[in-house]
Amino acid sequence: MFDFSKLEVYQKAKSFCILVKKLLSLKKYDRTTNDQLRRASFSIMLNIAEGSSRFSNKDRKNFMVVARGSAFECAAILEYLYETSDIEKEEFENHTNSLEEISKMLFSLIKHLDKN
Repeated sequence: MFDFSKLEVYQKAKSFCILVKKLLSLKKYDRTTNDQLRRASFSIMLNIAEGSSRFSNKDRKNFMVVARGSAFECAAILEYLYETSDIEKEEFENHTNSLEEISKMLFSLIKHLDKN
């Protein structure tokens, strides 16, 4: 098992990525929205995985910062979809709650990497 697979934040990011895939398969959004949301959700998960392979805390931290930025990007896209009535309030809140949890976990990890 790879180290990143043991991280709770990775597991939550992977679950979010799967939710996004399901959302995109059920609804037809414009090509840009589909592509951006798919890529941003993958970016969270993949940057956590890649960062865990780095040897220095500084390198690990950089990947976690990028992953957190991608979580914010997903949140912005979901907010846009909600405000344009493309997703329901409950769906928006569920997805953004997941992102908020991932973001907080990444923030804690980033602060921990700063100290070491």
